[in-house]
Amino acid sequence: MQISLTINHQTERLDLDPRTTLLDALRQHLKLTGCKKGCDHGQCGACTVLLDGRRVNACLILAAMAEGRSITTIEGLGSPEALSPLQAQFLHHDAFQCGYCTPGQILSATGMLEELAAGWPSHVTQDLTSPCQASRAEISERLSGNLCRCGAYSNIVAAVQAEAAADARSEDKA
Repeated sequence: MQISLTINHQTERLDLDPRTTLLDALRQHLKLTGCKKGCDHGQCGACTVLLDGRRVNACLILAAMAEGRSITTIEGLGSPEALSPLQAQFLHHDAFQCGYCTPGQILSATGMLEELAAGWPSHVTQDLTSPCQASRAEISERLSGNLCRCGAYSNIVAAVQAEAAADARSEDKA
């Protein structure tokens, strides 16, 4: 079947088997290899992308289901010459070791920061009447679907907290 996908603000036309996952379309057909194939069962988060701004596991979505929607991969967040603010925080806080999970962690954190900004509570949100805070518990809970085999969690949380604080400072100035 022929489909048209909008990936990182560019339209790509593909001729795919209807059973092709979004992950396989990205990696095998479009050569966007930042999205990693970890477990291929939606359990590790290495394949996390943003679909209309919401984080999803690309291994669990058929490519055809993403037609007409906006897909953001790690390649669409920044470049080596111009990192996104969150990518820069990951680098500054040494929030990776082997790096395999890093693209999924960064995309999940990007989506998570949007959820916090929108006031969406999580399982560990203490006060449902005030804005959600980027506490260690909130970040850890919200990123719990993204596994890191190397155990870089404390640095990942520190990077996300630093970016959340930077976002809050820029909102206060506005």
